[in-house]
Amino acid sequence: MPLVAAATGQLPARRPVWFMRQAGRSLPEYREIRASRGMLESCFDPELVCEITLQPVRRHDTDAAILFSDIVVPLRAAGIDLDIVAGTGPVIAHPVRTASDVAALPRLDRAEVGAVTAAIDLLLGELPDTVALIGFAGAPFTLASYLIEGGPSRTYERTKTMMRADPQLWHQLMGALTDITIGFLQAQLAAGVDAVQLFDSWAGTLSEAEYLAYVAPHSARVLAEVADSGVPRIHFGVGTGELLGAMTRIGADVIGVDWRIPLDVAAQRAGCGDPAARPVAIQGNLDPTALMAGDEVIERELRRILGEGERAVAAGARGHIVNLGHGVLPNTEASAITRAVELIHTL
Repeated sequence: MPLVAAATGQLPARRPVWFMRQAGRSLPEYREIRASRGMLESCFDPELVCEITLQPVRRHDTDAAILFSDIVVPLRAAGIDLDIVAGTGPVIAHPVRTASDVAALPRLDRAEVGAVTAAIDLLLGELPDTVALIGFAGAPFTLASYLIEGGPSRTYERTKTMMRADPQLWHQLMGALTDITIGFLQAQLAAGVDAVQLFDSWAGTLSEAEYLAYVAPHSARVLAEVADSGVPRIHFGVGTGELLGAMTRIGADVIGVDWRIPLDVAAQRAGCGDPAARPVAIQGNLDPTALMAGDEVIERELRRILGEGERAVAAGARGHIVNLGHGVLPNTEASAITRAVELIHTL
């Protein structure tokens, strides 16, 4: 599998590429199959999860399939009252803001995500041997931000207020969410995924000092608890250029990079080439909007990124997995994604 080879310091048969949110609204076949089904309903339907996960692999020839799901799926499976509202995102019926709210949080029984593991079983029977299946989970901080704010936020004011004003309560909440995240990832690993990605999507809202004090210990426990699986562990966040070193040191095998920082600079910040640091591969980092700007721009940007990736590997990164700096935007033409994959495999 090219992705696994690049993640583990081997020479891949071809340059590996996959895209975050590749299974989604940019595909007409996805819009058709989801027309009458809610997001969470879809995430708990094994046959539908299998089909949606396969769609971008069939159309684009990507080197990985990422399980169609959502970071709040294990919260819903555990019994937390929430929904994914079109145009808004996750909305929590009863936000978690007090000690009694934290104490009342449920635990996740792996049987409650049986639909997800059943989908993985179906996918393993359908995917080519060369295509990696990536499982994933939301990191504790990003899950906490949704639970505390009650939904998406621009400022994370309630989250940061709890974090600073009541550290003891904060760490209790993060500990509970860490347990849920570990259970969800372990269920996917037991079902047979080839890699896992831990999304700390909103960690970039923090300073490095805040990240180290309030977040890193919990994400480190997640990655440590799945280390024995032997599969690559990818860690990703948005706007995390200043946190790349800290995010890598907690135990990632691959560090995801958004479009705000060149890959070779990101690799240096992640410690690549430093004999005292853990060796890691890098993943990223095409700006999603570049896919909407025409073939000439796509090729120009990919040539730049591939060059940066090659310099990063020459400087000590274990490998480069090509991806976006965040997810595919809904208005992206599917043909542009296909063209990008073709270029990545041939340039």
